[in-house]
Amino acid sequence: MTHNDAPAYGLWTLVAINSAVFLLFAFSFFKPQTGRDWRSFGAFSAFVVALFAEMYGFPLTIYFLSGWLQSRYPGVDWFSHDAGHLPEMLFGWKTNPHFGPFHVLSFIFIGGGFWLIAAAWRMLYEAQKRQQLATSGAYAHVRHPQYVGFVLVMFGFLLQWPTLLTLAMFPVLVVMYAFLARQEEREAVRQFGDDYRRYMDRVPAFIPRISSLFSGRGNLTERQ
Repeated sequence: MTHNDAPAYGLWTLVAINSAVFLLFAFSFFKPQTGRDWRSFGAFSAFVVALFAEMYGFPLTIYFLSGWLQSRYPGVDWFSHDAGHLPEMLFGWKTNPHFGPFHVLSFIFIGGGFWLIAAAWRMLYEAQKRQQLATSGAYAHVRHPQYVGFVLVMFGFLLQWPTLLTLAMFPVLVVMYAFLARQEEREAVRQFGDDYRRYMDRVPAFIPRISSLFSGRGNLTERQ
């Protein structure tokens, strides 16, 4: 690879534009309402800003690893934009990294995560209007589909453009979402009592049972 005339980094306007567009897009899917919603969305926002800051602003990860990268892969221009797709470059796929397997897989996780967030919000909104417990749709398979959706989106970005900062943030955010989920469950038990305890007994918190995905459990009714 060789340098071209267009700068690969230092594009802070692109950092701001991409962060704003993506977060507005995520906001339209998630629609935070409570303080807990805003905390979870704020943590996700920090991840996104950190990602785009390295993608277009300052490649901290590339600078930190540049000595090792240059010695192991001397034929790669590590300060070009394409080289930021580290998984594609390290595995040596002979293709445009935007069409490489990791990049394609990342879009599957990101798209699936946003779909899950949006689908779960609709179910939760309808249940809340009726002051009922949401147990249908995505909630028939996991108790916290919106948090699972955020994790899928973040994991997708890590496949596409991993950085040291976002890799460090990812497990912290996962633990934070698990903590927020436990808080929600304590409130749900107070509100719905035994109905929610029975729901907890049959539906896992974050990882769906394979059998439930193919058994039509998405048609479970909602109970008060």
